[in-house]
Amino acid sequence: MRNKITIAISLLVLILLVGCLGYRFILELSWVDSLYMTVITITTVGFRELGTASPESKLFTIFLLLTSVIILGYSVSVISEYLLFKNSVSARRQRAQLKYLKTMENHIIVCGYGRNGRQAVIRLQDFKRDFVIIEKQQEVIDNSPLDHKYFVHGNANEDEILQRAKIEKASVLITALPDDADNLFVVLSARQLNKGLKIISRASEDTSYKKLKLAGADNVILPDQIGGQHMASLVVSPDLIEFWDNLNYGGEDGVNLEQISFEQMFDDKENRSMIDLNLRQETGCTIIGYKSPDGEYVVNPSPDTAIVPGSKIIVVGNSNQIAQLQKSYRIH
Repeated sequence: MRNKITIAISLLVLILLVGCLGYRFILELSWVDSLYMTVITITTVGFRELGTASPESKLFTIFLLLTSVIILGYSVSVISEYLLFKNSVSARRQRAQLKYLKTMENHIIVCGYGRNGRQAVIRLQDFKRDFVIIEKQQEVIDNSPLDHKYFVHGNANEDEILQRAKIEKASVLITALPDDADNLFVVLSARQLNKGLKIISRASEDTSYKKLKLAGADNVILPDQIGGQHMASLVVSPDLIEFWDNLNYGGEDGVNLEQISFEQMFDDKENRSMIDLNLRQETGCTIIGYKSPDGEYVVNPSPDTAIVPGSKIIVVGNSNQIAQLQKSYRIH
């Protein structure tokens, strides 16, 4: 379609140029008068002609009229088709986005579709979590392999844009903008719009860490710091880090880690112990961690550890074992 538009515009420019040159040298008119004669000829307006008509000028005018009728007809057709197509595609995308956003609840909002934002979205897709991306650059959205329905075009600093992404119904917000000041504004706005929202923010500078925490971020991630620590760990404990890197979170193959809350597993409030679950025998998964309601972590908890309301367990298993665990406890 864009090639057709280019051709149509090129033909229009060409016919104007030919007309100007023709009247300039055949009737010896000025450039302005030549342009005037060209325009009234190809538009068939029929205002007063300039100069003294000669057989050559009459033949040229006939040629210009016949040619311009074909070119104008083609150009109008192509431009009209393009505008209708563009409006149709835009309308379809808007309807699909509104339909998608209407169903959003307990979803994740990702602010910024740069390097960190893309990696976050890939992980969310692996876990089959619902998400909405806020991105202010239309070019980034157009070049993304994702469906446009996942995107809200606009600046995440604006409350209106956050509300369009259904922030009041979201469970988590990830702000991965390249500028720390922008992330700070997003955190402040998001916290005001949804008090119970979990907010994870990216930071480039160490000095931004405390500011983002004070603004309301639950977690602040410094990608450069993590990258440096990871590279140093490969020197100190290469086998351990390579094993950790090979854990395939949420993928089809390899080892998966899963975090499950008491409320996801049980409908009542009755306490259980690890051994009561018999998780290894029933699903094949192994419990490797426990988080108490007050936030204390226990690595490799003992079998008699109590699982109480508000607590969480962390299990490890392959994709089939995790699927069996989700099926056994009706976890979605």
